[in-house]
Amino acid sequence: MERDYPLEKVRNFGIIAHIDAGKTTTSERVLYYTGMSHKIGEVHDGAATTDWMEQEKERGITITSAAVTCFWNPTYAGTDKNKKVRFNIIDTPGHIDFTVEVKRSLRVLDGAVVVFDGVAGVEPQSETNWRYADEAKVPRICFVNKLDRTGASFEHSFKTILERLNKNAVRMQIPIGLEENHEGVIDLLKMKAYYFEGEMGGKVIEKEIPENLKEEAEKYHAELIEKIVEQDEKVMTEYFDGKIPDVETLKKLMRKAVIANDVFPVFAGSALKNKGVQLVLDAVVDYLPSPLDIPAIKGINPDNDTEEDRPASDTQPFSALAFKVATDPFVGQIIFFRVYSGTLSAGSYVYNPRTRNKERIGRILRMHANEREEVKKVYAGEIAAAVGLKDTITSDTLCDEEHPIELYRIVFPEPVISLRVEPKTKADQEKMGMALSRLVQEDPTFRVTTDPETNETIIAGMGELHLEIIVDRMKREFSVETNVGKPQVAYRETITGTADVEGKYIKQSGGRGNYGHVKIKVKPMDTTLTKEQIEDLPKNTKREKGFEFINTIKGGAIPQEYIAPCEKGFKEGLDRGVLAGFKLENVSVELWDGSYHDVDSNEMAFKIAASMAIQDACKMARPVILEPMMSVEVVTPDKFMGDVTGSLSSKRGLIEGMEQRGLNQAVKAVVPLSEMFGYMTTLRSMTEGRAGFTMEFLRYDIVPNSVAETIIAGRK
Repeated sequence: MERDYPLEKVRNFGIIAHIDAGKTTTSERVLYYTGMSHKIGEVHDGAATTDWMEQEKERGITITSAAVTCFWNPTYAGTDKNKKVRFNIIDTPGHIDFTVEVKRSLRVLDGAVVVFDGVAGVEPQSETNWRYADEAKVPRICFVNKLDRTGASFEHSFKTILERLNKNAVRMQIPIGLEENHEGVIDLLKMKAYYFEGEMGGKVIEKEIPENLKEEAEKYHAELIEKIVEQDEKVMTEYFDGKIPDVETLKKLMRKAVIANDVFPVFAGSALKNKGVQLVLDAVVDYLPSPLDIPAIKGINPDNDTEEDRPASDTQPFSALAFKVATDPFVGQIIFFRVYSGTLSAGSYVYNPRTRNKERIGRILRMHANEREEVKKVYAGEIAAAVGLKDTITSDTLCDEEHPIELYRIVFPEPVISLRVEPKTKADQEKMGMALSRLVQEDPTFRVTTDPETNETIIAGMGELHLEIIVDRMKREFSVETNVGKPQVAYRETITGTADVEGKYIKQSGGRGNYGHVKIKVKPMDTTLTKEQIEDLPKNTKREKGFEFINTIKGGAIPQEYIAPCEKGFKEGLDRGVLAGFKLENVSVELWDGSYHDVDSNEMAFKIAASMAIQDACKMARPVILEPMMSVEVVTPDKFMGDVTGSLSSKRGLIEGMEQRGLNQAVKAVVPLSEMFGYMTTLRSMTEGRAGFTMEFLRYDIVPNSVAETIIAGRK
């Protein structure tokens, strides 16, 4: 079986946006126009194709990213089948609690279409997703959607992109009319007007630009040409000499600039009213990269720890990244993966460098949201799903055993909120363990732990909605009934002073005893160091997230074989805080002296001595409790502004700014997470249900003394 589409005719891209910007509606139009669905499912009817989970249909939001394969014949290609391009699309969630889906999807995509609300412009989640795309160096095109809505303004939305995201955004189109008068768009490159007629706007009609918009179009056309010719000195010189490049040359230069992340083209339309989506798909073909246009993926050879790369080619050794684990009620566990190089056939074996084991690929599926098509073989540059892998988790590499490579793992944020859950009946107990382990495999930001004192099960995640969905899924997918406790904040502890402590563990019990003796200094860890400064630290310093270990033992006061147990003891000592039992972090410990006994000293004794010493030291080093602070944005009608700012201030919130957004006001504040539980209900009752808010983890801050006393009392 040969590859059905050459690599240059493949586009792997995602659709990303703030919640309610119309991302899933845009995806539905894409599926309709590419012939993948014969009717359009609307989000507000609970019938969107890519929102296939029950919870998504009920809430009208996207929770998991859905993968879809479809084919597009560009509108300018007419009936020329040779121009057809294969799209692998991932529709991602917009809600902040599910940003993990955006992060992992961007890691395996080559490009993205960023959708904006034509009334609100850039919103908080748009900024977060843009930042993730910057980190992943993913080329983007922008689509200003909902220009049919009351209060829509393409110019306002475009201005917010320039101000908040990137000043290299450039208009590719301007709308013909706004709100109920939105009729079509003007292409500033070709200088033509486009209208969308027939059933579901399926016919794209090219006309001349309306007289009343000619002057504006000429002005922005000149701006666009200047931005494009800047990319090539020769073309720029010719342009200033009066020679205007042809459209094909301009497209090539634009493509090069978009792939290099130097320019971000902006398109206009309304997905709900079927205007502009086909031209965005043409832009995906024209400007977003194929797997051949992006740098070869890099990874580490596990045999010799050297960096290697894998160019996108079917003839290279096989390498793929597992970016998502999902449980399917019909076929069991499915692993979504992106093939970077080589080919993979059903029934063959793949090597996992993390487990150092081989696993057999049972079946390979090409996904169309929750429907699937079985294929015998996948090629470089494709996104597919595998059935039959038992020991593969998110971020694992699958590769050829003869040519092993471990691709760089995806880094996920830490959970900030936790809940206690218990099964309602004995029958639920066994099922709950299985359900939780499945959900942990699927979601890298979901954690399950057991409280060592009470033996209760604690689940942790990115927000209230995240955990609410998890509990709901346990009930529906795994038939597990649970009792749920109140949400708990993931507090931390740290130290603000220094201490010098001696730790001894001496136990004689007849025969061989135990003897461990350490002298340590603790201080707050410097978290402001740059990557270069960390690399320049002395060889005796080991740095991890939230912990630094400095070994300055001289003259063999403690033998080398006991240093590692000491380090382990320090880490274990930091697991339980000295004020309220929360994990201690950002602690720097220096092991500078100690002593040992020829007969009685052993690894266990030094580990216990180190653990006791660091607990004592932290008690003396002015310990404090840290709490997660959230970046909150409330969008509210003007008349409720006073109530909203007052309520945020009463929650220990710090108001950082306000701005007009369409007909509403957006209030930005930093508020402790502990004060935000149930805030949506409060906000709705305060504003007649007309305000909304988003929040995202920002940083950890020291808790005020009065609040710290309450937290400590509550833990006793």
